[in-house]
Amino acid sequence: MTKFLAFTAAALLATSAAASADGHGDPKKGEKEFNRCKACHMIVDDEGNAIVKGGKTGPNLYGVVGRPVASVEGFKYGDGILAVGETGMVWEPELLVEYAMDPTKFIDTHGGSGRSKMTFKIKDASNIVAFLASVAPAPEAAADEAAEDAATE
Repeated sequence: MTKFLAFTAAALLATSAAASADGHGDPKKGEKEFNRCKACHMIVDDEGNAIVKGGKTGPNLYGVVGRPVASVEGFKYGDGILAVGETGMVWEPELLVEYAMDPTKFIDTHGGSGRSKMTFKIKDASNIVAFLASVAPAPEAAADEAAEDAATE
């Protein structure tokens, strides 16, 4: 099971990193568009280096593509998104775009209920998601981290 999870995480990250190559988003445009997000979200790598300084109202978005929903340790999520996370859902690029369009609707249609704490809506977040995928850990590193996490559970 551990190998399966590590392989799945690596495959998802590799797929998401390729999103810009197949027309699903432009990371350069997404970097600029992320300015709308940084009032609430930061992107800080595992060593504490700020890729994008931002707020702490929302969770750190480093490595969000391919990460289980509602899984940033220490972040206080709302009940609705926690319920979605309990389904085992992983943030794939298409799901992140859907979530950004209407967070509360996303929660209500994917296993949770109630209002999302994220009230901001983005008509098309595909560029932002491509940017987030471009600043994520390398797929090999993500697979190693997933394997280590699974081994300690």
